Amino acid sequence: MRKQYSGLMVRGAWLVGAGALLAAMAVTSARADDGKALFDKNCVACHGAGGKGDGPAGKMLKPPPGDLATALKGKSDADVAKVIKEGGKAVGKSASMPPYGSKLSDAQIQDVVQYIKSLGK
Repeated sequence: MRKQYSGLMVRGAWLVGAGALLAAMAVTSARADDGKALFDKNCVACHGAGGKGDGPAGKMLKPPPGDLATALKGKSDADVAKVIKEGGKAVGKSASMPPYGSKLSDAQIQDVVQYIKSLGK
């Protein structure tokens, strides 16, 4: 009886863990979806729809925006959020990247971060 109970506990724990992982993935996916709408509204003009730095306004900037998939490779979510919130100049990047901290909430910035991270996949 004890072995059977132990096996049920292990399976139950596995199911709870798998459920939590799926829930976290769903939240991340939803955040990226919300982030896409914010990215389209605020970032596409310079960064382009795919984040390649090829937006119509980006072509006029010196230096032009970089490809987000490669420029942010290895950067933490906090690093990316700081650039969005405080602007390029605050992190030693181009002053052409404006700060969005007064326009977007921290939650919205995190949504954009999740979307940007999905561009490199």
